[in-house]
Amino acid sequence: MIMQEKINLLVKKAIEELNHTKDMNELMLLKSKFLGKKSEFNQFMQEIKNLPNEEKPKVGQMVNLAKNEISQKINEVKRQIEEEQILNQLKKETIDISLPGKKFPLGKKHVITQTIEEIEDIFIGLGYEIKEGPEQEQDLYNFEMLNLPKDHPARDMQDSLYISEDTLLRTHTSPVQVRTLLEYVGKKPVKIIAPGRVYRKDDDDQTHSHQFHQVEALVVDKKTSLSDLKGTLLIAAQKLFGSERQIRLRPSYFPFTEPSVEVDVSCYVCSGKGCSMCKETGWIEILGAGMVNNNVLKAAGYDPDLYQGFAIGFGVERIAMLKLGIDDIRNLYTNDLRFNSQF
Repeated sequence: MIMQEKINLLVKKAIEELNHTKDMNELMLLKSKFLGKKSEFNQFMQEIKNLPNEEKPKVGQMVNLAKNEISQKINEVKRQIEEEQILNQLKKETIDISLPGKKFPLGKKHVITQTIEEIEDIFIGLGYEIKEGPEQEQDLYNFEMLNLPKDHPARDMQDSLYISEDTLLRTHTSPVQVRTLLEYVGKKPVKIIAPGRVYRKDDDDQTHSHQFHQVEALVVDKKTSLSDLKGTLLIAAQKLFGSERQIRLRPSYFPFTEPSVEVDVSCYVCSGKGCSMCKETGWIEILGAGMVNNNVLKAAGYDPDLYQGFAIGFGVERIAMLKLGIDDIRNLYTNDLRFNSQF
């Protein structure tokens, strides 16, 4: 009976101390105190061997029950402490929804992207298909199949960035037209636009850049005519610069088109009366175009007696600069947010 009273008193003491424990470190110390190797329960186990044999099982059972009761209490207190810690952490991390939120500026499409998409929308509305091609191009597609053999003097018009003797960074998106002609020959008419980045070995200045963007259009069919080209150019000019605009075609030269034309639009500032924008002429040059040269059609496998076509080449940066009054092409590439955010 004396042993049982000692065990009961020890359990009562342990429960009382555990009930007042609010700290995890303190709990671990109490666990060691009451259940560790040097605890009073281990002393009881040492005393059991001195008891009469008939009392040993009973006392051993009492010790084990007491230890289990204390272990359960320790686990209960541990859960309480952990829950309290989580609640305190949540209180510290609570968001005050009454405070004004942080404003994050929304990004915008670059003016070049906006211009390309505007041109694409115009031609998609006319039933054109968008085609793309590699920027590292073969000389065959970039020049030779466009009526520009290796010894042609017109190559001097496009100072090129060669990677090897037969490959270069494309100087225009016309190779996409060639690839499409080869893909569609004998299958269906060609009616595409080819947007993309192009490269030329130019010195960067106010109006030139070693890389820039083009959107080229190509139509090849059995009844395509110069009047179709002019009608398409008029629609594009009016969509880009205003419904009141008119166009003017001037004879020009491009190796891959014949006849070739430079296209002017009536000045959208002075309505053709003459101003500093149009250099007092009433007209602004916007792009080049022409009927596809018979040699280009033949190289792609088309019979020029049956098929005709026209091609149009937009300089994206030029269109953007004219529409938005940008006076230096380099501003389009400096990534200055003060400039980009205007558009």
